Amino acid sequence: MSSNSFAYTEQSGGGETAELGQEATSTISPSGAFGLFSSDLKKNEDLKQMLESNKDSAKLDAMKRIVGMIAKGKNASELFPAVVKNVASKNIEIKKLVYVYLVRYAEEQQDLALLSISTFQRALKDPNQLIRASALRVLSSIRVPIIVPIMMLAIKEASADLSPYVRKNAAHAIQKLYSLDPEQKEMLIEVIEKLLKDKSTLVAGSVVMAFEEVCPDRIDLIHKNYRKLCNLLVDVEEWGQVVIIHMLTRYARTQFVSPWKEDDGLEDNEKNFYESDDELKEKTEDRKKPYTMDPDHRLLIRNTKPLLQSRNAAVVMAVAQLYWHISPKSEAGIISKSLVRLLRSNREVQYIVLQNIATMSIQRKGMFEPYLKSFYVRSTDPTMIKTLKLEILTNLANEANISTLLREFQTYVKSQDKQFAAATIQTIGRCATNISEVTDTCLNGLVCLLSNRDEIVVAESVVVIKKLLQMQPVQHGEIIKHMAKLLDSITVPVARASILWLIGENCERVPKIAPDVLRKMAKSFTNEDDLVKLQILNLGAKLYLTNSKQTKLLTQYILNLGKYDQNYDIRDRTRFIRQLIVPNEKSGALSKYAKKIFLAQKPAPLLESPFKDRDHFQLGTLSHTLNIKASGYLELSNWPEVAPDPSVRNVEVIELAKEWTPTGKAKKENPAKKFYSESEEEEESSDSSSSDSGEFYNILKYITHILDGKKKNEKSRTSGSSDADSSSIESSSDSESESESEYESRKTTKPFLTVNPISTPVVLPTPALSPSLIADLEGLNLSTSSSVISVGTPVFVPGKTHVLLHRMSGKGLAANYFFPRQPCIFGDKMVSVQITLNNTSDRKIENIHIGEKKLPVGMQMHVFHPIDSLEPEGSITVSMGIDFCDSTQTASFQLCTKDDCFNVSIQPPIGELLLPVTMSEKDFKKEQGMLTGMNETSAVIIAAPQNFTPSMVLQKVVNVANVGVVPSGQDNIHRFAAKTVHSGSLMLVTVELKEGSTAQLIINTEKTVIGSVLLRELKPVLSQG
Repeated sequence: MSSNSFAYTEQSGGGETAELGQEATSTISPSGAFGLFSSDLKKNEDLKQMLESNKDSAKLDAMKRIVGMIAKGKNASELFPAVVKNVASKNIEIKKLVYVYLVRYAEEQQDLALLSISTFQRALKDPNQLIRASALRVLSSIRVPIIVPIMMLAIKEASADLSPYVRKNAAHAIQKLYSLDPEQKEMLIEVIEKLLKDKSTLVAGSVVMAFEEVCPDRIDLIHKNYRKLCNLLVDVEEWGQVVIIHMLTRYARTQFVSPWKEDDGLEDNEKNFYESDDELKEKTEDRKKPYTMDPDHRLLIRNTKPLLQSRNAAVVMAVAQLYWHISPKSEAGIISKSLVRLLRSNREVQYIVLQNIATMSIQRKGMFEPYLKSFYVRSTDPTMIKTLKLEILTNLANEANISTLLREFQTYVKSQDKQFAAATIQTIGRCATNISEVTDTCLNGLVCLLSNRDEIVVAESVVVIKKLLQMQPVQHGEIIKHMAKLLDSITVPVARASILWLIGENCERVPKIAPDVLRKMAKSFTNEDDLVKLQILNLGAKLYLTNSKQTKLLTQYILNLGKYDQNYDIRDRTRFIRQLIVPNEKSGALSKYAKKIFLAQKPAPLLESPFKDRDHFQLGTLSHTLNIKASGYLELSNWPEVAPDPSVRNVEVIELAKEWTPTGKAKKENPAKKFYSESEEEEESSDSSSSDSGEFYNILKYITHILDGKKKNEKSRTSGSSDADSSSIESSSDSESESESEYESRKTTKPFLTVNPISTPVVLPTPALSPSLIADLEGLNLSTSSSVISVGTPVFVPGKTHVLLHRMSGKGLAANYFFPRQPCIFGDKMVSVQITLNNTSDRKIENIHIGEKKLPVGMQMHVFHPIDSLEPEGSITVSMGIDFCDSTQTASFQLCTKDDCFNVSIQPPIGELLLPVTMSEKDFKKEQGMLTGMNETSAVIIAAPQNFTPSMVLQKVVNVANVGVVPSGQDNIHRFAAKTVHSGSLMLVTVELKEGSTAQLIINTEKTVIGSVLLRELKPVLSQG
């Protein structure tokens, strides 16, 4: 036999061998017999050569194959020295893959990784955000205490990075550094505090995870960020949502009073024995005080409700546990439908969800009663799911549905899954104890099961019957007689032993049957199972003590048989019983109490749900699943008796540049409003209603003044003067209703450069300024930048109108609305909406106005002035301003007349949340370069070439979105720019025509959600002819 036959080769994996470059020709040792055990010296040699090549393409190919090996679970650690050499490669694609490899193996090859630490530090300054983030991940993966100071410095720098993706990785690194060196806790808390203030949805989930890991007891860090986290929750990535919801659940239990007090107050109305009438009166007065929920408590409950529709089961489960632990009991019912929906998921998800439903259904049956059929067992369900469904069905059983459930249980008992059939028998027993009306029916059914051929079914039936009879022994003498008759036919040892135990316990109630049973058992004693023999001995002892005349000889006979039995347990039991019940000279004082020992009253077993004691664990946690406190579990605190100070959650608005007052007058400081001011809407409506035609005149004069300044600004631009960058300015009714004299004084100051609130340059990040700074910023040259990014006029205004109120629904009043794509005069963060009201009836409609507003959190609306009357066939157009907060959420409100109120809603198309921006091609490319990676979405479009003409592309894009056209030096690239109305974030749209009939649509924006929605809307429009 040749030595080659001993070499280890994989003939079947030839293709894979070539692809991965792992199975090179083995080096055969001279002694052929040991070729199988020789080391493969040339293994991965080709990959090492490719990594040392001068060609980037070869290195890139090698790295792809190595990452492929890791993905398949193969060990690539021996390539570490060759891979780490390429960490300084200038090719970004190679560098990314090298960092992926290093993150995987840096902890194993710490010494080699430390040699390249200077390269990682340099990479932290790389212009590419992905490289900076990857370098931080590798650095935090090197588990060596000596580099803790370097890691700490890197985390601090990354936490202040402009890229939210890098800041997110900084939050991940915090947890790794804390596990490596817990002494860094205080410094890490400072970084966490800084990152908690971050407004990016990408960072929120990660920093809360770091908070939970490092300092979960520092609730004070959450106070100022509580409302922000509640509002960001919908837009955070799914696993971040889970972490934030669990943290906010714990926070709510420490900061708000119990919403269940109202329910608890209805119970326990009885007067205590030593309680005076005055004390009772004080108690009832306290109960009568109505419970008012804290607005921040309500904010959390309201903002988590939409997440019940999430596609991620963990998110739905997290919201469900939040509602269970902190919402009023009357509102917790909405989670049941969402949890039942999760039962369509895979078996692992079903198992966790059913466990939580089982816990909930013990305390609040009404939540899941409407979905009873959803918990019926399917034949395809695994045993663990079947058992949990049985548990829930038992908890939901009541007098109304028990007959249906018992018919269902009859089918389950016949199941081939014997473990499930046994669990069903236990379920029937629990139903019998819980609902007294069906106790007899269940007992009769269980007695019938005693003749079943299956050992497990019979054993469970006997055990359950034994427990039921222990609870009501007097009433069921007939069943005991029937079970005694079954001894002739039942052969299962466990069942026979249980019947004998029952007869022995109730021997005084069946005095004629018990001795006869003992007689039959004495005949077959030697052939019985050991378990049955022990019960025969017990039965004999009990009968000897209660009916010695009939059973004395029988018992002595059985004791003699047991004395010489082969099993030493039976021999020992025989000696013990003989000494105890048959007194003689050697017997001690114990024999006097034999009757009390054998016939003592046994406590009735308690048939309880195994999930009854799990409710003290937080739902959805590992501790709840295991029913034991797991490491790292954070317990929910009890509700405080008195709510802590809610003002700790108020965030002060810092007014920047307060001293900048060109008019010479100090601005009045408005006191900080509470987050939820109850009178906010009333103040807004009263301000708008108190203003008359003079206010409208002032607004027109102000706009004219701005436009004059804009013309002067353009003239100064052409003469080479520098332009100013300004921040986005919030406007409110205070700035709108300024007097005419203030406008005149502003004109006479002759500013250096008039700041146009409509033409707002986009500066990232945008500082939040108070509404009163609109006058203060005028006349100030804030920057000498040469780039100009300003709001322009709309390229196209679609005439499409939307129905707000149909004439049939409005009893003759019809309302339509459309978006004029003009800056809103009511506020620079508001979208302008024009509403046309028509009276189609034959009577005059009076007092048309906006009634109750049901707006999502943060959304604001400036309503139109009430219309006194609208004549028949009359029509009027009014303007409104709505701050949609850069989302397509519906603004719901009531359109009211003198006699009626109609519920209406306005939902903006995504393209109407934008303002067109004018900028140069150079500025466009610069801004686009800053918005890559996570901030970029793209899609390939296929359409006929005639649909990609410049005019067609322009027409289609501006019809969908309110964007401005950016000049392009290339015929095949069309660029469009806009900014979001609320936050001023740039929205850059690029349509790049490829060869043939394809084009690539690219959208760059910080608002990734809006960008992806806009991409979905533009793609079909550009594709169609």
